[in-house]
Amino acid sequence: MQFISHHEQQLSLSDTDKPQLQPNEVLVKVAAIGVNRADCMQRQGKYPAPKGDSPILGLECAGTVVALGTEVDSNWLNQSIFTLCSGGAYSEYVAVDAGQLMQLPDSLTMVQGAAISEVYLTAFGALFQLGNLQQGQTALIHAGVSGVGGAAIQMAKRVGATVVITAGSDEKCQHAKQLGADHVINYKTTDFAEYMQHHQLTANVIVDPVSGRYLNKNAEIAAMDCQIIMLAFLDGRFAEVDFARLLQKRISFHASTLRNRSQAFKRQLRDEFVAMFYDDIANQRFDFNIYKTLPWQQAMQAHEILERNENAGKVVLEVQ
Repeated sequence: MQFISHHEQQLSLSDTDKPQLQPNEVLVKVAAIGVNRADCMQRQGKYPAPKGDSPILGLECAGTVVALGTEVDSNWLNQSIFTLCSGGAYSEYVAVDAGQLMQLPDSLTMVQGAAISEVYLTAFGALFQLGNLQQGQTALIHAGVSGVGGAAIQMAKRVGATVVITAGSDEKCQHAKQLGADHVINYKTTDFAEYMQHHQLTANVIVDPVSGRYLNKNAEIAAMDCQIIMLAFLDGRFAEVDFARLLQKRISFHASTLRNRSQAFKRQLRDEFVAMFYDDIANQRFDFNIYKTLPWQQAMQAHEILERNENAGKVVLEVQ
């Protein structure tokens, strides 16, 4: 099979053997691949694959099941699916744990399916498993028009929360409004803490891939018992922390990643997400927030889009 190899930070098509299936796995013929910042970091040598995962890039895809492991229900054969992957999605074929598959609704394209798994499951875990977001509460979502941000906006609104986002341009803020955000803040022109204080807003759940200098600002506008979920540290690894404010408001701080979670965790996350939101996906109540679709031969251009922070939404590669 062909796959996209990475060498000296460059991407190119190469050849390798198809993956061998474990008893719990299926072989997926890949039709479309979701591109994520983790892929860029792995290409740069900053985020190696966890032990046991495929060294090939790619954490999500949509495609067709073409072969089954010995323990897999035969009903999956020839099904169109979308799914998380333990690496390996940047290829013509990928082996996937059958317990993480989600059936692609007839109403969705492969490109749409490839834009869902990583960002929706990450946002779901942050908002609901860790954040316990409830109807009537307020969610603050930093990087609000990223793939995760766009998914978080829509799921938070679906359960009846008020949504505040930050983004880096007026155009991105407008895009977030179209996705359903109630308050949009251009962080380059407006201090989000001052904005929220002026509008008498406090956050019950904060989804934050920025961290760094945002930590104390988050604490300023946090509600009592606020849950802060850190997904990355785009502003840097280190920060001074006002622990008195964290104690005063009984703030809980979670550092969360999805890639290195156990198979059992990912299966449970998938099951809870499907139970809560699969009907919304099948009935296209969500905008899958696709910024650009490219042929997989242009994977390097896709990475450059993310690295320039150009995109408002997902970039998807089509396998052609």
